[in-house]
Amino acid sequence: MNWLNQLERKYRKYAISNLIVYIIALNALVFFVDFVLPRGAAVDLLVLYPDRVLQGEIWRLVTYIFIPPSFSPFWIIFVLYFYYLVGTGLEQAWGAFRFNLYYLLGMVGTTVAAFITGAGYTGVYLNLSLFLAFAHLYPDFQLLLFFILPVKIKYLAWLNWALLGGTVLLGALPHKIAAVAAVINFFIFFGKDIYRDIKLKRQVRRNRKRFFSEVQKAQRKSDRWDE
Repeated sequence: MNWLNQLERKYRKYAISNLIVYIIALNALVFFVDFVLPRGAAVDLLVLYPDRVLQGEIWRLVTYIFIPPSFSPFWIIFVLYFYYLVGTGLEQAWGAFRFNLYYLLGMVGTTVAAFITGAGYTGVYLNLSLFLAFAHLYPDFQLLLFFILPVKIKYLAWLNWALLGGTVLLGALPHKIAAVAAVINFFIFFGKDIYRDIKLKRQVRRNRKRFFSEVQKAQRKSDRWDE
């Protein structure tokens, strides 16, 4: 992507290395603060509510990404560790600038979705876009489902794509728009490659079909000569 290369050359010096580490640390901080304050009070201050942003609470444009994906003491460790694997894996594959840009595009998409619908948003769909990108780059990476069953991450990604499709078709409007916003950054980064792969597979199928057709014609000619 030439435009991405140009952006990287121009703005690479502003990229935040290990961005996911800071995000996870703040997720962990919010998790612990939630036990100190009345339950949900801290989270309510961080959720992206468009009406409250317009009232001057502009910190919500950023703080919603610090809301933990789980408030279970058991699950939070594993979830945040998985986010660490995903974030560092993407940064290793792309470099800090591209990972920052991918995350920023996800935030922009979430913010636009929130202002269109007026609903309160957290970083759930944004984190899903990270997972889909990781699964696209490392499809054979294995997770232990329920800590026992090894499953390739591409199969979990297919399941999430199916759930996103179901949400777009059947979900309420805020969820529809959030689901679409969640994959905009994915298609900006991978859309061209996906289209090229689909086009190549179609060409391979056409060539295979043409080859077998020619083989069958040659076989019929051979049969007639034998007669």
